[in-house]
Formats: sequence, structure tokens, C-alpha cells
Amino acid sequence: MPATPVTQVAAYATPAPKAPLERTTVPRRPVGEHDVLIDIKFAGICHSDIHQVRDGWGEGIYPMVPGHEIAGVVAEVGPLVTKFAVGDRVGVGCFVDSCRTCEYCLRGDEQFCAKGATGTYNALDKNGEPTYGGYSTHVVVDENYTVRIPDGLALDVAAPLLCAGITLYSPLKHWQAGPGKKVAIVGLGGLGHMGVKIAAALGAEVTVLSQSLRKREDGLRLGASHYYATSDETTFEKLAGTFDLILSTVSAPLGLDAYLGLLKVDGALVNVGAPEDPVALNLFSVIGGRKTLAGSMIGGIAETQEMLDFCAEHALGAEIELIAADQINKAYERVEASDVRYRFVIDTSTI
Repeated sequence: MPATPVTQVAAYATPAPKAPLERTTVPRRPVGEHDVLIDIKFAGICHSDIHQVRDGWGEGIYPMVPGHEIAGVVAEVGPLVTKFAVGDRVGVGCFVDSCRTCEYCLRGDEQFCAKGATGTYNALDKNGEPTYGGYSTHVVVDENYTVRIPDGLALDVAAPLLCAGITLYSPLKHWQAGPGKKVAIVGLGGLGHMGVKIAAALGAEVTVLSQSLRKREDGLRLGASHYYATSDETTFEKLAGTFDLILSTVSAPLGLDAYLGLLKVDGALVNVGAPEDPVALNLFSVIGGRKTLAGSMIGGIAETQEMLDFCAEHALGAEIELIAADQINKAYERVEASDVRYRFVIDTSTI
């Protein structure tokens, strides 16, 4: 007989824009035919959680339970589930559904669903009910939007891979980072540190571009060959025309023209950080050198699974600081102050 459906679960939510997160309960739907009930063990704190909690990217849905870096264990499966069994180690990333019929869904780019993918939190599902994220004890997710966490990855260091990992892996693969390619990662934070690890594992020559040299030893330890401070004006002179690919992970507006000047002919500057404010651009910066200014957003389900398998093969877990749930608000302050190396992860047993 199936287990009794979970209807209310403990969670941390913000009741209103910019309000602190507090302990509460939220509803979870009964386990459907193709659903899995996940006992969440760990949930990463992503900078995008802070943007959304504070209405930085537009009007939110409240109460809001953030969290789209979810790692846990299957506690129950629906009667038609074929991909997972009770006890499996699984993860959930930034979305939990999509239309499944558009050209992007059919080719495995569900994150670009023409009708809009359903966010893991701060979204409405097909029944018009709000979705609640991973700062909670349990979640119910369709098996087709759930991924398997390989045994080679501990669940706590795997959780941030469900956003930070795939956010960097996808553009590195798309722009063919590998042997013979020079790749720069702008910012050594929650996203950037995974970019360094993955790019190095792909065989690229990796450079970190950071405001200061404060994290230089970390950057070299994580796989970078070079590390430069962008606060030093000579950096942009020394490195002009150097890189095939630059990935910007920062959430503040950049001087795009300066960074475009660091690219080789046909190079690409790809933004995965999402500043709240507009950025300026002189188009001559891309015209001269046939350069590309682009963006990238997470990855599809199949590519997310590919990323997890790659990270397990190369032992690429995130660098984390494990916290209890009652430390979430303080952790948000520290993220904004760049005072974390390199990802906060919530032990959800403390919720």
C-alpha cells in the first residue's frame, strides 16, 4: 500500500517582499502516478534566491519558499514511475515542469520551453497552485524532472550542482571549452568556483578574473592556471585579445566593453550572472573582432544528468559551508558581502 500522502511539510519561507525568512509549513500535493516524493536532505542557497525573495527580478509570489538546489532520497513513488525507486539518491534543479511538446522541450532544452518552464519555486503549476522550493523537508516532483545523483557524489556537495553546476557546465559545453581553449571565469563565487573546476576538468586553460587577489590561492587550487585582479587597470592591457571564451558569473553590472576587449577574434563573452540593473554596451566592441555577447541559463534535464555524471567522474563537488536552517537570514547577508567559500548549503534536518 502507498504511504500516506504528505500534505503539510515544514519549511522556511518569506511572508512578504524583503521580509526575513521564518519557519512555517507549506502544502505538498499527493504523490501522483508519475511523481516521486523526495525526503530533502540538503538545499543550496543560490544568489538568485536572494534576488527573488527581495523582488529584485520582478514581483514574487508570497509566501515564498526558495531553493532550487535540492538533494535528497526518494521516499515514495507513484504507481507508474519507472525511473526511480524508494531509496534512490536524487536531485531537483531550477524547474519542475514544462509543456513537453514545444521544439525546445522535445530537443532537451526544457529550460527554454516556449510556454515557460515551471520554476521550482515562485511559480504557478499547471493547476494554478504556487510552487515551493527546497528550503523544506519534502517535495513532490514528476519523475521526468528529477535527476539521479551518482554514488560518487556526497549529497551535501552535490546540491549546489543542481544550479551552480549546470549553469556553468552548459555554456562550457556549448561553446566547446576544452584542450587548446583559453577560458576566463569572471568572479570566484558560488557559480565561478564550479566554472573553474569544470572548465579545468574539460581540459581548458583557465584564468580567474576577480576584483582582487584575495582568493588567488583558492582559484589555483580549484584548477585555474592564472589569476588576475580586475581592479588593476593593467590587467585589461596585459590580457587584451587573450580568451576564446569568457563566462561572467557576477550579479552586478559589468563594463562589458572592457571585457569584450579581452576576447580573441570570434570569441564569446557569455553572461550567466543576472544583474538587476541594465548594462551599457558600445556595439563597436562586438563588431570589431566578430565577437559574441551571449547569455546562458541552466540546462535541460538530460544535460543536468550528464553534468552530474561528469562531476562524479571527476570528483567535482561544490565547496560548501553547511548551515542550520535558523542561519539562513545571516547566510543571505554573508552572500551579499561575498563572505562565503563558496556555497551555503542548508542541512534540512534542522528545519
